[in-house]
Amino acid sequence: MTHETLVSDSLAPAPRPSLLTTDRDFWQGRELDLDAYLARLGLSGDLPPTLDTLRAVHRAHLAAIPFENLQIVLERPILLDVPALVDKMVLRARGGYCYEQNLLLAAALDRLGFSVTGFAARVLSGGTGAPRPATHALLRVDLEEGPWLADVGFGSGLLEPVPFADGHQEVQGGWGLRLDRVSEVGEDEWLLRSFDGRGWNPLYSFSATAMVRQDYAVFSHHLVTHPRSPFRGRLVVQRIGPGAHHMLMDTTLTTAAPDGTRTEREVPVEEVGQVLQEVFGIGLDQDERAVVEKRLREFTGM
Repeated sequence: MTHETLVSDSLAPAPRPSLLTTDRDFWQGRELDLDAYLARLGLSGDLPPTLDTLRAVHRAHLAAIPFENLQIVLERPILLDVPALVDKMVLRARGGYCYEQNLLLAAALDRLGFSVTGFAARVLSGGTGAPRPATHALLRVDLEEGPWLADVGFGSGLLEPVPFADGHQEVQGGWGLRLDRVSEVGEDEWLLRSFDGRGWNPLYSFSATAMVRQDYAVFSHHLVTHPRSPFRGRLVVQRIGPGAHHMLMDTTLTTAAPDGTRTEREVPVEEVGQVLQEVFGIGLDQDERAVVEKRLREFTGM
């Protein structure tokens, strides 16, 4: 008689495990100043947890809050607790990168009564080849109509949520988007692509493995501190809307249209603060502008 048989014969079936995670407030929605957030977005009135509300909040968030990595440029810590996110992106009218953006959205949706799950994606834009680490945050929102993908933190992706449906394709504000089920690294993966007027380009792939704030805090620390992080050693600011995507990469300002046309110009370092205000709605004080200008000269060798 084997050891395995003795163990199985002598033990009663184990009970089903109870929840080990007793704190179920994954998104800190109760800590969100919802009125201030909605005012920042220009929204008011009754907002029940429906698809129409999800679309309205998603659109308004993207229009109001730009993508930016200025905290890293300013050499300040990135804080992901909801009060800090509200202070930065709502009260001080700044932007943020994916973890900040989608954690703020998740808190708002949670507060409004939506069911939210976090995922992590492998960014594919800018090149393919060896698998990249899953360092981008995005959200699934479950509605009566089914699950929807929401993401206000990519800088050049969705304007509105899209349904989780294999082969779903739509145009948002002139931008073509498509979601497909794939098997890039494992099973049950999804690929989001965009159309640039000439062809379909991969944005990111992801699996349906749930993530929470604590996971994103680890990912964020990696992106802030790793010497090869795409957000270290350069300024990145983006805003996408119907018909136009604006991106400031150090001192290069690019505006792209859905048909593939684009304009590009170099911005003098001393005018970057003005561009941040006029194009992206980001206001910096005099000391912050001085630090950004100093860092840009270091980045560009100007």
